[in-house]
Amino acid sequence: MQTETIKVSGMTCDGCSSKVAHALKAVTGVHDVVVSLTEDEAAVRYDEQLTTPDLMKAAVKSAGYGVDVTSETQKHQGKGCC
Repeated sequence: MQTETIKVSGMTCDGCSSKVAHALKAVTGVHDVVVSLTEDEAAVRYDEQLTTPDLMKAAVKSAGYGVDVTSETQKHQGKGCC
């Protein structure tokens, strides 16, 4: 088992963090997900033989949120839910 911390942008409420958690839990090989709205990140415990950080990041993006974003302009591009 490995643990990956993914920086997530675009989350504005608990509903957003719930959507991110749901998207990550749907990835084959993901065992545990803890999403922190205040830290803008998701800690994911996963089986490295079944998935990769890139697949998990793609799941977050598919849910409408950004990952590993550094510029202020890009931080607000996630769809959010509020």
